[in-house]
Amino acid sequence: MANSSDVDALKGSWDYVDNENFDNYMKELGVGMVMRMTAKTVKPRLIISENDGKWTMRTESSIKTMSYDFVPDVEFDETSADGRHLKSTITFVGNKWIHTSIDKHGKKSVVTRYIDDKGQHMIEMECGSVKARRWYRRVA
Repeated sequence: MANSSDVDALKGSWDYVDNENFDNYMKELGVGMVMRMTAKTVKPRLIISENDGKWTMRTESSIKTMSYDFVPDVEFDETSADGRHLKSTITFVGNKWIHTSIDKHGKKSVVTRYIDDKGQHMIEMECGSVKARRWYRRVA
């Protein structure tokens, strides 16, 4: 099992701050225009917790609340916010949480989470040749 001590800083509640290129990333994933337009208006709160090696990622917004549970390095079934069914694996490498997902058409995305030098929760996303970023601040 991966050592989670370096990613423990991600535990807690985080509020959305801003993004770069998120719409193009969603388009590359195959997310439809209506869902992308809706996503632009949402400012989610992320809640990350861990209990005996099982982690939970909860996303709360005015439109939808969803969560998934995982054990690092163990593949799991995930349903994306727009309803796509994915096979996902999350690994911890140093201070980074690397979430790799593949949809039923073989489209792969990699989402990397870490705490930046400003104490923000950074999320770097990549699908095909498209890269995007989102960042969150810790809830006081």
